[in-house]
Amino acid sequence: MAVSEKLLNGLKLIGIPTERIEDFSKKLDKYINEIILFNSAYNLTNTSVYDEIVVNHILDSLAPYKIFLELSKEFNAENFKIADIGSGGGLPGIPLATVFPDFSFTLVERMDKRCAFLENCAAICGLKNVSVLKKEAEKVPSESFDISTFRAFRPLDEKMTKTLLALTKKGGILAAYKAKSESIEKEMEEIKSLGLEFSVKKLFVPYLTENSAGKDERERNLVIIKKCE
Repeated sequence: MAVSEKLLNGLKLIGIPTERIEDFSKKLDKYINEIILFNSAYNLTNTSVYDEIVVNHILDSLAPYKIFLELSKEFNAENFKIADIGSGGGLPGIPLATVFPDFSFTLVERMDKRCAFLENCAAICGLKNVSVLKKEAEKVPSESFDISTFRAFRPLDEKMTKTLLALTKKGGILAAYKAKSESIEKEMEEIKSLGLEFSVKKLFVPYLTENSAGKDERERNLVIIKKCE
């Protein structure tokens, strides 16, 4: 079965190098099919429709591709470690690990069956740069990662922000996938007592449009919080 044109074109629009798109798309196609196969049993995504997974989950996860590429230049490329916290079905960790084969990714997930799913996907997609850590975020060793990221996780309250920053190295970054800017302002107001340095980067997700109810869900942002040295 041919790889979806929407996936191929979406990778191009995000900025993936043309010469890598064929290889990356084949791996992502395998991953998508694993999600479809196991979704009903593991509750991995809110849809099992191939192209909806492409847009709402794969391209959404890869929207900050150029941002992560720039951020990586601040760290030691030979020992650059990224964590996907509360990875669930592997989003954004597996798509990111696919397009950044030289970076080391740890998928942190507390549920046994989802950890098994993630390990299986990494093997099927040939992602040798991925490891799965079965732990709650609160129990991950401190200062383990250069970048800690998450998507579809709970809001950034004070307790959770402290937990996520604790497992990030000094000088490292917490990168939070978020939607509406108003919600971001509200969340950051809640944790302003922590005195954090942060920035908000707008994201573009190819093919993302209004949902079936006519509500515009296209706004996507990445909140970048720097951990002080």
